[in-house]
Amino acid sequence: MANLKFYMTPGSCSIGIHLLLEELGLFFEAHVIDLLRGDHLRPEYLAINPRGSVPALQLADGSALTDFISIARSLADTHPKRQLLPESPEDRARALRVMEYVIGVIHGEGFTRVFTSERYAPDPEGKKAAEGEGQRIVRTGFERLEAMITGPIYAMGSFSIVDAALFYVEFWAARIGMELPTRCQRHYQAMLQRPSVRQVLAEEGYHSVLRQYPS
Repeated sequence: MANLKFYMTPGSCSIGIHLLLEELGLFFEAHVIDLLRGDHLRPEYLAINPRGSVPALQLADGSALTDFISIARSLADTHPKRQLLPESPEDRARALRVMEYVIGVIHGEGFTRVFTSERYAPDPEGKKAAEGEGQRIVRTGFERLEAMITGPIYAMGSFSIVDAALFYVEFWAARIGMELPTRCQRHYQAMLQRPSVRQVLAEEGYHSVLRQYPS
């Protein structure tokens, strides 16, 4: 039996954690949470993750990590030989700032408005305005990321947990037909060639993306 239980929704932000688990070659038990069906609000899931969100990673001792950053940092810290975060305190702090910006601004303030505009307005006109504002935030966010990405391909120079976070918002942008800035597009294309990413996309049912970007 797997020591890790991974709660995810295909195509959601959990895709970033999924690829980290595959990247590390970890054995885990996957549980699909159907957000449209309301699985995230069921008492049995809320007992694991009171946030009612994905991803969540339940550990061998029964405790659970219930947000992207805590899961990604835990995976990096428990597998130090893979160097999924920079060693120096300064570089590590910078990497975490980039990841927090991706998740907090591009996802939290931008894509949340794009995908769940009903949270911001009950009427069709208001929803359209919220979605438009979300797209503006996302575009501005990616433009600012261009200056925050320091590596020629990967965000911090070599592959890290930051790339997993950046990948999922780039993936969302591509899914809605949003053009990415030069560095982000280069990063997205490089990520699509990683075996772990291609495996995850296949497992989550995104074969059309793999056909669009053959290895």
